[in-house]
Amino acid sequence: MSTDNAPSAEVLDGMEDFVAEVRAFLEAHTTRLPVDDGAVEWGRGEDSIAYFPDDPPDVDERKVTAAREWQKTRYDNGFGWITGPAEYGGRGLTSVHDMVYDGLEAEYDVPDTGVLSLIGLGMIGPTILAHGTPEIKRRHLPALYSGQSIACQLFSEPAAGSDLASLETKAVRDGDEWVLTGQKVWTSVARHAQLGMALTRTDPDKPKHRGITAFLVDMSAPGVDVRPLRQMSGGSEFNEVFLDDVRVPDDHRLGEVDGGWTVALTTLMNERASVGGEGAGPAGKAVSVGFLAALMREFGQADDAALRRRLGELHADQAATAYLNRQSVRRMRAGVQPGPEASVSKLMYGQNLTRGAHFAAEVLGPRLAADTGAWGAYSWNELLLATPALRILGGTEEIMKNILAERVLGLPKEPGIDTGTPFRELRRSHQGGTP
Repeated sequence: MSTDNAPSAEVLDGMEDFVAEVRAFLEAHTTRLPVDDGAVEWGRGEDSIAYFPDDPPDVDERKVTAAREWQKTRYDNGFGWITGPAEYGGRGLTSVHDMVYDGLEAEYDVPDTGVLSLIGLGMIGPTILAHGTPEIKRRHLPALYSGQSIACQLFSEPAAGSDLASLETKAVRDGDEWVLTGQKVWTSVARHAQLGMALTRTDPDKPKHRGITAFLVDMSAPGVDVRPLRQMSGGSEFNEVFLDDVRVPDDHRLGEVDGGWTVALTTLMNERASVGGEGAGPAGKAVSVGFLAALMREFGQADDAALRRRLGELHADQAATAYLNRQSVRRMRAGVQPGPEASVSKLMYGQNLTRGAHFAAEVLGPRLAADTGAWGAYSWNELLLATPALRILGGTEEIMKNILAERVLGLPKEPGIDTGTPFRELRRSHQGGTP
C-alpha cells in the first residue's frame, strides 16, 4: 500500500481528541441520521431523481439561508476551514483532520452547503489563496468560509464555446480602476452570489492565452445584471451575467496584468476535481448498482442478460472512478494542486451519470416519457433531460479527452491550435472582417 501523504505519528496521536471535539460539536448543533445499511426500499419516500434542483424561489431561498447559517456555525466553532491558514480564518490543521470531519458530519442531519462549497470554497477560495494579495485574502477568505459571502465563476461566454481562452469580455484600465464590459453565461449560483471571479481580455494584441486578466467583481456593483436561464429539466440553475461598464478597483485583480490564464488554470483544476468528486445527491444514489438492480426487478427485467452485463460494466467504471476520486481528494487535502487526473474524474463522472440515466430509460421504456404514477419511473425524466449539461459543465468532454490524451498519454497536441497569433487577428479571421 502506498504511503504517499500518510499522516504523521503526531497527527494520529492527537486525532482522538479531535474526533471527540467534532462529536461534541455535532451533537450540540444537530441530530444523528439513522444508520444507512445501503438497502434499497422500493416505493418508500420521495422518488425525485434530479441533478439540478427545481425548487420554487421561496424554497430555494430557505435552502440558501440554511446553508449559510450552517457554514457560519461550522466556522464559529473552528470547522469552517479546517486546513486554512489561521491568519485568514482557517484552523491550520491537516488534510487528515478535514477528511475525518467530513466522515463524521456525514452521519448527521445537516443542511446541504453545495451552493457555497462547490464553487466558492472548492474553486474561488483556493484561487484567491494562491494568487490574491494579502489584503484580498484578508478581505474575502474569512467572508467566504464563514458563509457571509457566496462566490460565482464568471468564465464561460456565448462566443467562446469550450475554448475559454477565446473570451471577449473587455477590461480597460482607467487610473486605479478597470472598466469591464461583456457577457458571461452558464454561471451557477450567480443570483445568490456576492462575489464573482471574472476572466477578461486586457490586451487583444497578445496571443489569446497571454492577454487575459482575472478580477474579483462585486456582484451588486452598478452594471452587473444577472438573468436566470430556464433549463429543459425545469430548473434555473444557470444564469447569464451582463457586465455593462462595471468598475473594479485594481486591488481586486488576481495575479499579474495579462497573466490571468495562470490564475484560471488554478480554478479550472479545482473545478474539475470538485465536480468529479461530488456525489450528485439523489442522482448519484439512483445510478448505483443497488438502485438500478432494484429498478430491473420492479419492472420485470432482472433476468435480461444483456442488461445485467451492462449494469456490471457500469458498476466497474463507478468503482474505478470512486477510487480515483479518493486518491485525488487525498492529494488535494495534502496541499497538492489537482492535476490531469481531475479531468479524468470529471469525464467519468458525467459519463457514469449519463449511462445510468440511459440504462434506466431502456428498462422503463414509455414509462419514462408518460407519468403512469409508478414510483421510481417517470422521476428519471429530470435526470435524463439534465445529461446533456453533464457533458459541458466543468469543461466539455472534448476538452477533458484532449487533456487526458496530451497530459496523461503523451499524445501530440490537437492540430490547428494557434498560440502565437495576436487575439485581435484571430478574431478578425473568425468574424471575416475587422473587429
